[in-house]
This record gives sequence, C-alpha cells and structure tokens, in this order.
Amino acid sequence: MPPTAEEIYYAAAAAGARPDPLLTISQWADKYRKLSQRASAEPGPWRTDRTPYLREIMDCLSPSSTVERVVFMKGAQIGGTECGNNWIGYVIHQSPGPMMAVQPTVEMAKRNSKQRVDPLIEESDVLRVLVQSPRSRDSGTTVLSKEFPGGVLVMTGANSAVGLRSMAARFLFLDEVDAYPGDVEGEGDPVNLAMARTRTFARRKVFLCSTPKITGMSRIEAAYEESDQRRFWVPCPICREFQVLKFAQLRWPKGHTEKTVYVCEHCGQELQNHQKQWMLPRGQWRAGAAGDGRTVGFHLSSLYSPVGWFAWSDAAKYFEQAQKNSSLLQVFINTVLGETWTLLGEAPDWQKLYDRRESYKVGTVPRGGLFLVAGADVQKDRIEVEVVAYGRGKESWSVDYRVFEGDTSRTAVWEKLSGLLSETYPAASGIELPILQLAVDSGFATTEVYQWARRQGGRVLVIKGDARAPALLGSASPVEVGPLGAKLKRGIRVWPVNSGMAKEELYRWLRLERPTDEDLEKGNIFPPGYCHFPKYSEEYFKQITAEQLVTKIVKGYRRHEWQKMRERNEALDCRVYARAAASRIGIDRYQDKHWLAIEERVGQPKRPEQTPNAPAPASPKGPRPARRRTWGRF
Repeated sequence: MPPTAEEIYYAAAAAGARPDPLLTISQWADKYRKLSQRASAEPGPWRTDRTPYLREIMDCLSPSSTVERVVFMKGAQIGGTECGNNWIGYVIHQSPGPMMAVQPTVEMAKRNSKQRVDPLIEESDVLRVLVQSPRSRDSGTTVLSKEFPGGVLVMTGANSAVGLRSMAARFLFLDEVDAYPGDVEGEGDPVNLAMARTRTFARRKVFLCSTPKITGMSRIEAAYEESDQRRFWVPCPICREFQVLKFAQLRWPKGHTEKTVYVCEHCGQELQNHQKQWMLPRGQWRAGAAGDGRTVGFHLSSLYSPVGWFAWSDAAKYFEQAQKNSSLLQVFINTVLGETWTLLGEAPDWQKLYDRRESYKVGTVPRGGLFLVAGADVQKDRIEVEVVAYGRGKESWSVDYRVFEGDTSRTAVWEKLSGLLSETYPAASGIELPILQLAVDSGFATTEVYQWARRQGGRVLVIKGDARAPALLGSASPVEVGPLGAKLKRGIRVWPVNSGMAKEELYRWLRLERPTDEDLEKGNIFPPGYCHFPKYSEEYFKQITAEQLVTKIVKGYRRHEWQKMRERNEALDCRVYARAAASRIGIDRYQDKHWLAIEERVGQPKRPEQTPNAPAPASPKGPRPARRRTWGRF
C-alpha cells in the first residue's frame, strides 16, 4: 500500500529536522574546499589524496576525535598551513565557536588573512554565505577578525600581548611556533599566553604547526617529544616493506642531482621520485612513544612532498649547495629534513689553533685573500681592531691586529682609528689592498661612535647586537646586516647583527681540520670557512675562544646565551664585527662570477695555489714605514 500524502509530509519534515551527518575535516575539505588561483599553485577542488599523510592529522582535529592537542613538526612544501586552513573552514561551517589563529607577528597575521584566509572563504560557497562581507554596515569582519553564526575567528601575532589575551578560544591554531619571540612585551612565553585562553573549554582543540629551528629552544620539538611521536611509514614498490624515508638513503652522482634515486633500506632497489605517487597513499602513521592519549605528534620531512612539489633531486641539490655554503646547512636541516639545528657552542681548543699558526708576515695579505674588512671593539681606554682578508668559500686570513690606546671620550684615539682607514696592505699579487669596510660596535661610547662614523662616510658600518636580526631580515646568513638599517639623526644608520649566530658560525669554522701537506700538493684546497692566523701570541687565541653557549631558563622558557669563560674577549668580538662588515659588502651573496671579477681585479688566478706557510712578497713600493704595532700582546 503506497504511503499517504500525510505520511510523505511527516517523513519529509523529519528528514529536514535531522542534523546533517558530522564530517571529519578531511571529508569536509574534499567536499567543500576550493583552492584559489591566487593562493595555490594547484587551484581547484581540494584533494586529500594529493597529500594523504595529512588525512590523519586533520581528522585528529575533528570533533569526533578525543585528541586535545595536535603537534606537527615538518619540513617545507608539505602542506601544514593548508591543513590548518581546512580546520578554520570546518569550524566556520560545521563546528562554530571562538577560534584564534596566531602567526609569528601581527604583520604576518594580516598577510596570511589576505593571502590565505580570505581566498578560503571567497572560493567556498558554504563559507561565503556565513562570513559577512567587511563592506557590510553591521559586519564584524575585518582583516584580523571574521565573524560567523555561532563564533568568531580572531587572527593575531605572537608579538602582541594584547592580541593574545583578547578573547577566550575553544580552538587555537599556532602556526610556525618556532618563529615566535621568547618573551612577548614582558608578559612571558606567547604560546603559554595563548594556551591560557583555552582553559575554560572542556573540549578544546589546539594545533601546533612549525618548521623546527634550534635544538633546546625549539617549541615544536619540545611539544613533539611530549606526544606519541608518530612518523609516516611507506612501503617500497618493489619489496613492499615499510620504512621511514631518510635522507641518508638518497644517492646521486656528485654534481648531477637530477639523477637522484632513493635506495630501499630492505631490498636495496633504486626508486625514482615519481614512485612516491604509489607509496604515499599506502603509507601509515606509526607511534614511536606511548604518549598520554591527549597529545598526538606527527613528524614529516620534505622527502614526502608530493610529486610536482618538491623532488628528491631538489633535496640533493640543496644539500650540495649547503656543503659549499655552511650558512645554508641549518636552512637545509630545518626546512628539508624538518629537524632541529644543534648549535656548537663549546669553545674550540685555543692551544690547537695556536699550534697551527702560519708563517705569513703580519700586515700582509697571503695568496687567496681577495679583499679586506675590519672589526673594531670600543672600550673605555682603547679601541681594538682586527683586519681580516676574505676569499672564496669565506676562507679568511687574520692580517693585522691593532690596539689604539686612549680615552674613547676624547678625539685623539678616534683620529688613530681614522688613520687606519687610510692605510693599505700589500697582497701576494703585488698590489696594495685597502680596507673596504670597517664595522664598529655602538654598544659602548655610543655618542662618540656616531660622531666618528659621520665623518668617515660609507666605509664605516655602525652595528648593534640583535638576536632577532636574521629572522627580521629573512636571511640565511647569521650576520646579514640588511638593506637599510635603522635610520638615526643626521644620516647615521645602525645595522642589526646577530652576534650569537656569528659566533656559532665562527666556532664551526675554527673546528675545521687543516688539509695535510700531501693533500695540498695534490691541489686540494682548504675547506670553506677555514681560518688562517699568523704568529700571534697565546693571548689572541685565548680571547677568540673566550665564550661558550649555555642554556638558561628565563620566565619558564629555555634560552641559549653566550657566556664569557675568560675576562678578555675583545679578539672574538672584533672577528665577529669583521664578519658583519664582509656580509655588508655582499660575501653571503657572491657567486662564481663575482669571485672571478675580484680575482681579476687583484691579479690572482681563479684557483690559487694553497701555500699557507709562504710569506707574502714584499710590496713593490719598497720597505714599509714603521706605522704599525701589535702592542706586544699578539
């Protein structure tokens, strides 16, 4: 018997009153998410199958999961931020409530809102009708705030204490947490401040996502270690055995990274990059620790990046570049492997450096040195200066060390420093090299430093320590001094320099082993960054190794600080300042064509012979006047 009209009516009414089935976030993204052409390299419908490793991460953020905190430590080109954006869209549509999204800075939050969140809303039919247009009279929507029925999305920066305590939040998305400041406006760790906003919610969800940075300081690493530490295991297409992809299994002929293959650790077969397309959908997350059941952690390197995004050959290429430029090695470890970088803060053995001194004459530039810079450290009763020559691969030679005695509040000692800038040094090629750039620290006798620098013109770089310098300037160089500096009165600029990272780089270079004489005779060259020294006294080498890196707990947050082991450390400071001067000249951006041009200008061959124990020839101008002293200490 067919149903009556009344039965059909009530059945339809009941179906309409029944709530829609609650989707997981990955299911929601596959059904509703559209990638914008201005926000994605692959516009169109979202497909979780393109990045299958994200499925479990997203579903742990779903209301059906009992997980409270999700940690994602990752490399670049993986899709971690888009995973968080899918969560934002899901909350607006399926699980409304107060949500906060935190970027490292307020400016980055604004940029992310315009470039990612706005397209997320505009390209989705179900989201566009829920979030009011900012042009509407009664709209609560702004760049950093998106209102929707039942909730609001507030975006802020980790550098804003006001933004972090602006509201209570049930959902908290902390993106790139390792780039957050250690302390925000004197109120403590920004992650702790943000987490405090979720305490009143019994079913809160927190997502921490970041590329890691420094061992011992990494928030994402610390959070991952508190989790169940999951890694993504994929099967080999040949033997079907599961394994975690490791960079050590990549193989390629040196200089031919386009031929990179992955060697299965079980069967030894060579796998091509395109075979990831078969491996990834069959992968599975496996926990490496027990965890507490409320926090789950995921770790993924860029080796898992989908075909067309980041290839194994790209990883090999970046690795080869990092071998030529040690400042890029940390970038490789952080962004490709998704692992933390360990700072080598233990001071090198000064006695070993003293024993390997070379016989070139102080005040001359040995073969291989292509340009001169200097670093000046200002004390109350003296100015100490080191003149350093740099060559290919950032190989360096200490050429001269001066101590200008005198009260630095008076002009006499500054006139001596001016005289140094007018001097030249004989090079092995027979020409005289001037000091191209002198960096002077403005931490002491600041007014006098500014006054003197104004009179010297562009050859003087006024610097000031700033531990945030590389992050602020977006550079791979630990002492990049930036394009503009901070402008002061009457045309003086002060340039931020991360002296801590520069010291770590210097200590890494000081640990490099000297090639044997036999290797040099075969034409091998010194490793990039190798430091040469003339026959200075023991005091110089004690000073250049006078500090070490220690870990302190400041307001509950681990922080590395450089601490003096000896009273005198002027030689270390002068070398760091000279490195800043070399960075200002452009050494961190030099390519082969730049080195060729400099070698041609100073009259040196492209690949000079390495003869460290041979003194530089005398200047063609004859004996040099007695204009220099080492003051009996070096």
